[in-house]
Amino acid sequence: MAVKRKLLSAVLCCLLASATQAAWAAGDPAEEEAWKKEPAYGKEIIVGYNGGLCLGTFGIAQMKGFYEEEGLKTKIVRMAGGSSAQTDAIGTGKVDVAGDHIATMLVPTINGVRMKFTTGIHTGCKSLYVLNDSDIKSTKDLEGKYIAIPDGIGNSDHNIAMRFLNKDNVDPRKVKWKVVEAGASVLAMQNGEISAALLGDQFAKQFLDNGTLRIIRSLTFDDDFKKEACCIHAVSLDFYNQNPITVKKLTRAHEKASEWIMNNREEAVKLLQANNWASGDYDLVLEIFKTYDFSISDELTEQTLRDTINDYKKFGLIDSSKDTEALIKQVWDPVLAD
Repeated sequence: MAVKRKLLSAVLCCLLASATQAAWAAGDPAEEEAWKKEPAYGKEIIVGYNGGLCLGTFGIAQMKGFYEEEGLKTKIVRMAGGSSAQTDAIGTGKVDVAGDHIATMLVPTINGVRMKFTTGIHTGCKSLYVLNDSDIKSTKDLEGKYIAIPDGIGNSDHNIAMRFLNKDNVDPRKVKWKVVEAGASVLAMQNGEISAALLGDQFAKQFLDNGTLRIIRSLTFDDDFKKEACCIHAVSLDFYNQNPITVKKLTRAHEKASEWIMNNREEAVKLLQANNWASGDYDLVLEIFKTYDFSISDELTEQTLRDTINDYKKFGLIDSSKDTEALIKQVWDPVLAD
């Protein structure tokens, strides 16, 4: 009899879970009706994604049908341009949703580029590298020396490197900056042209493994940075203002993709590579992919924005007279927190 009761209880629990899931998938009826009145309802939504592991959630959301589950019609497009491609595309309305480094998007958004951040994407992905046989042991040793920043002055690599220096009480003005492509940075170090380089961990992994490079500071591995959001999910501000329910659905689909990636790393890499959204040796790519935490919370993402804004004020990238909390309210709305 006890066994039957346990079996019945298990069956009821399964039925309840299924019913709850079905109700959640169907959405709130009142919200669904309100959604039909939004300008974006039933229309194709343009998702900007140029490929890559960091923003792989966009590709996974499309391929695994998470956008479709939310009732959305989406199309992924590649964006022309350099490191500012995503920011330019979303700010000018060429795409409705995209993502990029906080270090790339934050300052333009504060300065008026029309977008709103709705959730974090992941942690990690870039580090400050030196030659393994170099006598440089810390960022303090880089005073007076050249650091390579592949994507240029004022862009994400520069901003990330300045935060590393600032955290270690090293004045960023006491180092020299040089724009060197990632592919040429190792040779530039070996030739003595530069002493360090801010590089993506995926690119640098082979040089780390063969003993050519070592890390002295990292978003991915250092305790004071590894829980920060690196990249962020952004929507066009006009789209956000006109389509609040659609924005929730886009963000929810993105979060479903994040959860799926956390539980299916191997399949995610295979899917991204099969669609030419990721390249390189599978095992190496998978190892790097496992260092990204796609489950980062909105609370940690908001704290990352707060800390980054305060750091950028010190560097003169953001007007120091502006109130940090007001700036967060300007750029950030965790729409799924309602």
